[in-house]
Amino acid sequence: MKLRNVAIIAHVDHGKTTLVDRLLQQSGTFRENQRVAERAMDSNDLERERGITILAKATSIVWKDTRINIVDTPGHADFGGEVERILNMVDGAIVLVDAAEGPLPQTKFVVSKALKIGLRPIVAINKVDRSDARPDVVASEVFDLFAALDASEEQLDFPVLYGSAKEGWMAPALEGPKESMEPLLDLVLKHVPEPTIEHGPFRMLGTILESNPYLGRIVTGRITSGTLKPNQPAKVLDRHGKIVETGRISKVLAFRGLERQPIDEAVAGDIVSVAGLPEATVAHTICSPEVTEPLPAQPIDPPTLSMTFRVNDSPLAGTEGDKVTGRMIRDRLLREAEGNVALKVTESTEKDSMEVAGRGELQLGILIETMRREGYELSVSRPRVLIQRDEATGEMREPIEEVVIDVDEEFSGVVVQKMSERKSELIEMRPSGGGRTRLVFYAPTRGLIGYQSELLTDTRGTAVMNRLFHGYAPYKGEVQGRRTGVLISTDAGEAVAYALWNLEDRGPMMIEPGWKVYMGMIVGEHTRENDLEVNVLKGKKLTNIRTTSKDEAVRLTPPIRMTLEKALAYIQDDELVEVTPKSIRLRKKLLDPNERKKEERRKVSEGV
Repeated sequence: MKLRNVAIIAHVDHGKTTLVDRLLQQSGTFRENQRVAERAMDSNDLERERGITILAKATSIVWKDTRINIVDTPGHADFGGEVERILNMVDGAIVLVDAAEGPLPQTKFVVSKALKIGLRPIVAINKVDRSDARPDVVASEVFDLFAALDASEEQLDFPVLYGSAKEGWMAPALEGPKESMEPLLDLVLKHVPEPTIEHGPFRMLGTILESNPYLGRIVTGRITSGTLKPNQPAKVLDRHGKIVETGRISKVLAFRGLERQPIDEAVAGDIVSVAGLPEATVAHTICSPEVTEPLPAQPIDPPTLSMTFRVNDSPLAGTEGDKVTGRMIRDRLLREAEGNVALKVTESTEKDSMEVAGRGELQLGILIETMRREGYELSVSRPRVLIQRDEATGEMREPIEEVVIDVDEEFSGVVVQKMSERKSELIEMRPSGGGRTRLVFYAPTRGLIGYQSELLTDTRGTAVMNRLFHGYAPYKGEVQGRRTGVLISTDAGEAVAYALWNLEDRGPMMIEPGWKVYMGMIVGEHTRENDLEVNVLKGKKLTNIRTTSKDEAVRLTPPIRMTLEKALAYIQDDELVEVTPKSIRLRKKLLDPNERKKEERRKVSEGV
């Protein structure tokens, strides 16, 4: 059967997964009456809830006697590590762009990688049914982007389709015909070349990694040369040609629609998954025993943020989750690192804790959220930026991100001011249509921790921020953190409404009456810069003296709701987030007030 391998690349929320849904439906992969979930490729609960693709996945459809392997890639910068390598196993790419928002940073990042490899993209302008759509302007913006990224003459001569994945049509012109996805599928057959096949024994490069409870580690990639059968002997080479392991391939799986089915023989050019090699990972070459040269592979981008995951040692530990020991947390993190190459897990110097480094807050937040749903209890520290030291000059270098903020014109002043306070430099400022301005900054990762919620407050929820790792640059000096202190509970018990009501002028609360608290737990935000210890258990003193004024009913202001991402961005270095399957609590690292004072004095004496 003839083959085509194509990736769908786009910025987060531009409609990749919905487009794949429509292609699967219209190519006859599903029966007429088959019930299929919306966004079928988003397989785990978190992907469905957040509406984002976290893991790259492959599927395949048959169209006019040709098998088209389609890879749905993540659009979020934190999972960009997956996208770069996936481009090595496809021969074409569909660049999907929102008809209103135009090309955004992640589109630019992935397209630049695709053009470098020499792929000739197809541009699909999606969501033309939006009220604020400007498809013609966006088409010329895409052309300008390709030109700015040094595209060749061939690559600049790209075909453009307009359509709406939600309504299920694509067409060469805006007017239509608005019937089906057929024009896109026909264009893939015509425009995307057949896979190039090299001669020689079996070789394939690992690009996607996952672990399966029955088959162990599964590596997905494209076969470059030769054929592959189950039970065939194989060896694994790293990027430098060193042998990692030798073994046998126990199963060969190929994508057929949404299912993965075992096959008896896989040929060069096809995208398959192999099981049976426990050491093989992404960027490794899986090959026949006689091969000595590895396939060229993209190095994995370095992590930029790290966090300490530790055992939950609060007085409420073990009351809500069933996986609480250090050994369980350690095993779970090491298992995660096996399947996720962008994460790095190491033993920490502190007792019962592990150091986890990743590409961004969202990636680490997703890992914590997944663990808490599995029944784990743990406490995590504030994200820290990984700073490199230049060996030649000895200067400190920190990660810098390219930040694109789309905002209503009236709020652009406050955004520029806040970003400059966070040591960012403004690169570009231009109108982006509909009374909105697009601001582009180069900002240190340190300064962006916790800025998302502040940005939404400053712009009344109208701003959209997109960020992307840009590179390392010299250390930019201190960035001011949170400006307010916190309210800390002095005792353990259940919070009382009367006490919370009396404390309202001290600052907004984070807890409700009846919630369990303990000594050292953070219960609210102080209006001033210092931390304040408060008693939230103090009830009203009752007397038998009657008064003419009736007791006022206690009316409380609703508390600040702390989501996981918000909590991680909010805490300081001496605080932790306690995560359990039912709650997210903030606490001081040292629960005893005397211990905290001793630590404070030690810091002052050492001049930290």
